[in-house]
Amino acid sequence: MTEVHSSSTLDQETAVPTLRVMRLQSPELHQSVAGTLEGYSLLERSLCLPDSLAVYVGECFTAYLGILNTSSNWPIRRLRVSAQLQTPSQRWQLPSRLDNVTGGIDIEPLSGKDAIVSHLIEEPGQHILRVEVAYMTADGGSKTFRKFYRFQVTAPLEIRQSIFRCGDSCCFVTIDVEYNLSSSSSENKPASETPLVISDASFVPSDGLEAVRIHPSSINESVTALSLFDQCTILNKGSCLRYLFRVEAVTPEAILRGISADDVLGKAVFRWRKAMGETGECSSSPAICPPVDTSIMNRSGLSVDLAAAAATVSTRPDRQELLDRFPVTVEPIDPPPKLVLNVPQKVQFLVVNHAEQSLSVQWQLRSSLACGRHFQSLGELAPRGGSTVVTGRLLARDTGLLTVDGCVVVDLISGKEWPQPALFQVMVE
Repeated sequence: MTEVHSSSTLDQETAVPTLRVMRLQSPELHQSVAGTLEGYSLLERSLCLPDSLAVYVGECFTAYLGILNTSSNWPIRRLRVSAQLQTPSQRWQLPSRLDNVTGGIDIEPLSGKDAIVSHLIEEPGQHILRVEVAYMTADGGSKTFRKFYRFQVTAPLEIRQSIFRCGDSCCFVTIDVEYNLSSSSSENKPASETPLVISDASFVPSDGLEAVRIHPSSINESVTALSLFDQCTILNKGSCLRYLFRVEAVTPEAILRGISADDVLGKAVFRWRKAMGETGECSSSPAICPPVDTSIMNRSGLSVDLAAAAATVSTRPDRQELLDRFPVTVEPIDPPPKLVLNVPQKVQFLVVNHAEQSLSVQWQLRSSLACGRHFQSLGELAPRGGSTVVTGRLLARDTGLLTVDGCVVVDLISGKEWPQPALFQVMVE
């Protein structure tokens, strides 16, 4: 609590206001699944003092502004109070009932006015709450004084992510959430022992995409007190939680385009709760689809990356190297997960020309799994996405997990060969 008081002399016809500023919190009780609280909290918002001095990114900063007239003889005339929150990047005006009154307000002797201001904290660093008080003096003029309240804002969660591509239009996103110890410590005091509870975890996908959280399987598993405790989302010092999301294209336009390198998949959003009920929300940085690794097999999405590279090569010269390496790509269409020993199996392959000019090519499959000779001339493929479908036959002569590789595209004019990465893996029984 901070108090600023400027004394007034007895010959003044107007009193000098006293300003009091106090930070509050907005507690919320946990709501059970049955909804016994009917969707609202039994506690009033901004009811009590915060449980710690730490201010976290994602919580709503709430402050009480009180103007008192301590004079027993003179009123305060034409009072105006304005509040402003200065963040590391910009300034925010905090509206209240004390700053929008035409002509100001009057406060009678031994009386007062108050208001509550709030703002969502969105970035770490030093913040300054600036409060300005203006009132009328005895000679009819105006007098103003300002007070500044500085506080540090830190990020309570350290969020790390890793992304794995599993096809033309699907990715898996792994999110690790760790309690940021530096957020509750300073040079003069140790880190707070108060844990955080992750009350909700979700992934907000980009347009055309859908995100589904993958939960561990619990079929035929006995539920014990220890397992229930392990599944809780309490974050203590040094603890970490991991979440897995599957992100895939669902709209027809997104499915047709696919998910290519540098596409924004979305972001993870975590809602947390302190011990005294104060809540907040933190988001991860945007999840970006990584470029395909040519060593990845089983519908790696290479042709999708090359299509995106060809469309943006004028603005992204760094993508030219990928186009030079794979002007033509070959990918399997719905490859079989299993093969039967010594039984031929037909598989279709999509051949796409990503070059700026038309190409006359031949498709070859030099794999040990190829059933017979596979040399098929495809004629002339149109530039910038011209494609055709070829059919090959696979014959497994051994059991185990086998790799279908040895695919080569040959330019019939220049004789240049473009070896393709391994197409997919298949289990032979």
